[in-house]
Amino acid sequence: MSTQGEAKGGAENSKASKAGKYLTFALANEEYGLGVMKVKEIIGMMPVTRVPRTPNYVLGVINLRGKVIPVIDLRLRFAMETVEFTDRTCVIVVEIDGPSGSAMIGVVVDSVSDVLNIKEEDIEGELSFGASLDTEYIFGVAKMEKGVKILIDIDKVLTSDELVLLRKAV
Repeated sequence: MSTQGEAKGGAENSKASKAGKYLTFALANEEYGLGVMKVKEIIGMMPVTRVPRTPNYVLGVINLRGKVIPVIDLRLRFAMETVEFTDRTCVIVVEIDGPSGSAMIGVVVDSVSDVLNIKEEDIEGELSFGASLDTEYIFGVAKMEKGVKILIDIDKVLTSDELVLLRKAV
C-alpha cells in the first residue's frame, strides 16, 4: 500500500524527511552527522575484546552493562588513516536496522561535536561520485555557517552480509 507521500515521489519528499536533529561528530577533521533517533548513548573508549577472523574495521566487542555489543572503527570502515585514540575518542552506540531486525553496535569516532537541528532547505540531496565509489551510506550534505556536515545513514554503513557476520561474532 502506497502512502500519499510515496505516490508523489520526487526529491522534495525525501528531502523533507531528512530534516531533524543530528548528532555531529568528527572523523579526520571532517564533520559528519547521524540522526539522533538512532543514537542510544555515547560512551568513552573502553577496553575492546578482539574477535578473531573479523574484518579490520571490527575492533571487537564490549560489555556494556551486561550486553555484548560489537564495535567498529568508522575511520577504518571509511578507509581513512588510523590514528591513536585520544581522550576525546568515543563510542557512539547506535541501533541499526537490517534485514533480520535491529542490532546495537558501537561506532568509534574521533570526537562528538554537537546536536544540531538541520532544516530541509539546508540539506543537499544525494551525492554522486561515480559508479566506482560506494557512498550509499551518505544521504546528503548539510550546508552550515561553518562549512558542511556529511549526513550518513547508519543503517547503510554496513552491508547485510557484514551485519550477519557481526551477529555471528557475538
